Amino acid sequence: MTTQSIATCLWFDHQAEEAANFYVSIFNNSKIEKILRYGKEGFDIHGGKAGTVMTVSFQLEGKPFTALNGGPLFKFTEAISFQKCCDTQEEIDYYWGKLGEGGTTSSCGWLKDKYGVSWQVTPAILPALLADPVKSASVTRAFLQMKKFDLATLQNA
Repeated sequence: MTTQSIATCLWFDHQAEEAANFYVSIFNNSKIEKILRYGKEGFDIHGGKAGTVMTVSFQLEGKPFTALNGGPLFKFTEAISFQKCCDTQEEIDYYWGKLGEGGTTSSCGWLKDKYGVSWQVTPAILPALLADPVKSASVTRAFLQMKKFDLATLQNA
């Protein structure tokens, strides 16, 4: 587990290690830090077979995360998502492709990865474009038509 005062914990059925490795492979400055395994104690409560992965502590872009194999009780929803702000179209394309691989896409830069975790792959410049009173309406109209953001179209809106 992490020693940060606030960290993100993602509850998986049994894919914690696989998911952590997937995320670490996509983001820079990322690594697996520690894997803890279930012991024999508490099986009647947690149901984790002794020796199987319980948690994986990892970092994404230097931020702490924990992946927990907690069983099928809880599922991810769009009520919680991660934003990946991108400076270029190449970054948008990269993260959209990697995170969306095996998942589903939605609109306005949203997608679910193959584990059901929701992501927003957005241009870093979007808040400034939306704050511009001259461009705000046309930028909004443009991005509401998009699944994956097209940076040039937004800048020209």
